[in-house]
Amino acid sequence: MPGIPGFDRSDYPGDDVMTWLRAHTNLQWCGYYFAPAPSHGDTSWMARRSALVAAGWGIAPIYVGQQITGPGSHNPSAGQGTTDGASAAAFMASEGFEAGRCVYLDLENGPPLTTQLCDYVATWCDAVLQGGFLPGVYCSHGFAIDVHDLRSDVRIWAFNVSATRSHPVPAPFPDTHPSGCGYLGASAWQLGQSCVIDVPPANLGKLIVDLSTALSADPSQA
Repeated sequence: MPGIPGFDRSDYPGDDVMTWLRAHTNLQWCGYYFAPAPSHGDTSWMARRSALVAAGWGIAPIYVGQQITGPGSHNPSAGQGTTDGASAAAFMASEGFEAGRCVYLDLENGPPLTTQLCDYVATWCDAVLQGGFLPGVYCSHGFAIDVHDLRSDVRIWAFNVSATRSHPVPAPFPDTHPSGCGYLGASAWQLGQSCVIDVPPANLGKLIVDLSTALSADPSQA
């Protein structure tokens, strides 16, 4: 059984691009970045959920929380996890997601899952559940099992990519089953980063995206 292709990028690519992608590619879902979040300030995806759903897109809500590497806010702690989890749940409600839908905490680091991140992830998940939604975590396949061990009901979107530099990827886009990421319990697998795809309405006819596959055409569904 194959996976279902989707994509994400940090800024909204524009209505014309989204319409073209839905009509001319096998991409069926997209990442949806909540903002302002601790490590993501661009609000261009916000207030677009209803239109995207009406256009046939599945949605993977993304909350870029505290980080331990790279850009963004670096304050992972149990207390901050509670605060940020409540914020993610509030975004879910204000953007019109039904109770019980899944929101993904974005962790950009590779292994290991540090003690500070363990505390942060655990309380973030608890706060999302308390807010009426399902917690998910986007993370390295290298510590996906550790996240599952923290909270067994968490949904995992694992990344395992062979390249991070920009490179062309032709359509149709990969539909490999998410279990191929190296963590058998993955609900989604990001298998390509900085992928350059041909999209005529985009600037110079090219768009840079990260490509994933998922078990569901709507990764927010419970």
